[in-house]
Amino acid sequence: MKKYISLSLFLILLVSLGCKKKQETKNTENQPEIFKVSIPSFNEDSAFAFVEKQLSFGPRVPETKAHKDCKIWLVSKLKSFGAQVQVQEFKAKTFDGIIRKGYNIIGSFYPEKTNRIMLSAHWDSRPFADHDPDPVKRKQPVPAANDGASGVGVLLEVARILQQQEPPIGIDIFFWDLEDYGPPNDLQRNTSENAWGLGSQYWSQHFHIPGYNARYGVLLDMVGAAHPTFYYEGFSRQFAPSIQRKIWDIAHSLGFQNYFIKEEANPILDDHYFINTLANIPTVDVIHQDKTSKTGFYPYWHTSGDDLSKISKPTLKAVGQTLLQLIFSEKPL
Repeated sequence: MKKYISLSLFLILLVSLGCKKKQETKNTENQPEIFKVSIPSFNEDSAFAFVEKQLSFGPRVPETKAHKDCKIWLVSKLKSFGAQVQVQEFKAKTFDGIIRKGYNIIGSFYPEKTNRIMLSAHWDSRPFADHDPDPVKRKQPVPAANDGASGVGVLLEVARILQQQEPPIGIDIFFWDLEDYGPPNDLQRNTSENAWGLGSQYWSQHFHIPGYNARYGVLLDMVGAAHPTFYYEGFSRQFAPSIQRKIWDIAHSLGFQNYFIKEEANPILDDHYFINTLANIPTVDVIHQDKTSKTGFYPYWHTSGDDLSKISKPTLKAVGQTLLQLIFSEKPL
């Protein structure tokens, strides 16, 4: 993950991006309906094992052996769960002017269903721990347990469940690459917003299927730490307010109100920003923001401390069960 955007800059972006905004239901007063249906149970132990497996490869920094090995495993795992899998290879220029290869991994479940939802997370690791308290470690790659692997782990468990129980709508799972190759902290003032989320930027302008569309999307980012606070993220609030509200209402109905906080927080320059503005698919970012920290994020964000010990099974359960309730409560059009 990226960076947060100040309130003043956010207001400017609201004006400049207003013409691109996906139109949603204007009635924001009524609570969205939550349908009472049979919902499968999310297995947090399985999700944790998927996080652990990713970390076993080492930091998944693009163009490294760990990255290549993890890609092979992710593709194989999605296929084993019955998904139709595509690997979208692309090239993108990173902040340092170097052209790098990336791979967006896409698993489609029940492709015959025309009504679809897209779920996503990034699978790459940040190449440098630029916020580490130890200056010696700031040029080392991040283990990326919470910031990357947690979202992928949740979605792999969702994929396993989708094979066992058919949802009412089609589901596409996206694992974005080159998300976290943005500039180090001391260079961020001199680079553009396009330095982040390179994989989602590419896909948003080059769909894996011509004319692809989805009702909406949900992005998971840093969804595995203990005692997280998922606030109403700003860009989600702008582009997909009704979907955001529905997700938080579902979480509260399941007893996860201590995780999903109904308070507004900073807009985050994350993958969903490009999906909203370039692909025009209303997308919500479920992301851990910490209003008490200096960075605005979880304490081990972009540090060497973002390791497996920071992953909480109850948090994986809260996010995964909320997502399953959302998916299986949908009605086909």
